[in-house]
Amino acid sequence: MEKITSRHNPLVAELRRLAGEKSARREAGLLLGQGYKLLTEALAAGLTPQVVLTAEEAPDMPEGIRCCAVTEELLAYISPMKSAPELIFTAPIPEETGPVWGRVLLAENMQDPGNVGAMIRTAAAFGFDGILLAGACADPWSPKAVRSSMGAVFRLKIWERSSTEEALEELREENLPLCAAALAQHAQKAGSFRFPERFALAVGNEGHGLSEEILSAAEKIIRIPMTPGAESLNAAAAAAVLMWESYREREDHV
Repeated sequence: MEKITSRHNPLVAELRRLAGEKSARREAGLLLGQGYKLLTEALAAGLTPQVVLTAEEAPDMPEGIRCCAVTEELLAYISPMKSAPELIFTAPIPEETGPVWGRVLLAENMQDPGNVGAMIRTAAAFGFDGILLAGACADPWSPKAVRSSMGAVFRLKIWERSSTEEALEELREENLPLCAAALAQHAQKAGSFRFPERFALAVGNEGHGLSEEILSAAEKIIRIPMTPGAESLNAAAAAAVLMWESYREREDHV
């Protein structure tokens, strides 16, 4: 197995760029994953890693994949995480496929990659077909988002649109009803109605919630009942509650 010891190695420099820069990931068409769990998930999803770096025994990999032995210090240098992983790998970013709208989570201006990854993980768990990222969202292929998704990012359809207007136009073209999560007093309580068979569920920015553009386009505005005086839920937690509610409804009526 190839051995790398220097921070000045060209591969190490390339991986550092992939770890820290969205533009580098998109230009190369590669994501950077960390840990055996994510590597296993990537392989199961049909992705072929380009390179694997490990400070431990080399994993059993298909032929043709470049495997390199490195020190724990080099892994820590490459990784953007506080705790260094035992393994780092690169793999192709899956190509976006044409929309097959069923149940979709619409995340607007979601800026925390951890929240984006957590929502992808929850959407996969509760039977959603994909996540539509609208506006200034964190990169779903960043190391933190990929890790937070626990590999669901490799299984769920992911669509990225640069503006809310573009995302809404696609939903209108497909006649997909839009449900929006908000704290408005006139909103319907979650659990007081049934979600449609096909729909998009919109959740907004961590600090400002959904835009007026989304709220105006929504057929239903939903709020989660909470104890009076309680703070609003984290965006990923709110999305999880509502996705679970739609999943529960569907399971109860199967």
